[in-house]
Order: sequence, then C-alpha cells, then structure tokens
Amino acid sequence: MNKDLPEFLQKLIARYPDVWEQYGQLSKTIGSVEGLDERSQRLVKLGIAIGSGRQGAVHSHTRKCRKAGLSNAEIFHTALLAITTIGWSGAVAGLAWIDDELQDL
Repeated sequence: MNKDLPEFLQKLIARYPDVWEQYGQLSKTIGSVEGLDERSQRLVKLGIAIGSGRQGAVHSHTRKCRKAGLSNAEIFHTALLAITTIGWSGAVAGLAWIDDELQDL
C-alpha cells in the first residue's frame, strides 16, 4: 500500500480493497478518453480541487503534478488563475496548500 496516503485512507483501502481498485480503474478509464493530454488533466484536476476547497485533494494533485513533470511555476499559476474565478481567499488557500507540498514561496 502507498505509505504517502493518509492513514485513514490506508485503513479504508484495507477494509474495502475492491472499491479502491474500481475507483482507480474509473480514473484510468476517464483519463484515457480522447481530449486532454496528461499534463493538462493534472492541472485541471488541481484547479477543480482548489475551486472546491478540498485541501487533501490539492495536496494530492500537487504531488501528482510534480510526478508528472510539471514545474512549480505551472502549479502555482493554476492557483493564481483561481483568483478571478473563486475569489482571493479561496485562491490564497489553494496557494497555501500547494506550498505545503512544494515549500517554494
């Protein structure tokens, strides 16, 4: 099991491994649909996490963006774009959550 996952999620996966497996398969299926490349998908998912105010998801998608080769500047830019969409406080929260992972501000 991935030790980077929060402890509660690890427990949930251990209890319901089939649910976790199917969730992962759904993610792969959706990601393979014709449209966006992987880099774009990563940034869109990060933007959705910021816009929905999901701290854990922002942390997770920030790490996934870095693993996919996106630069810190690209990742921070995604949160800056949120300023004129969700407002200053929501975007700043997103920036802070990104910085939790990147330690680059």
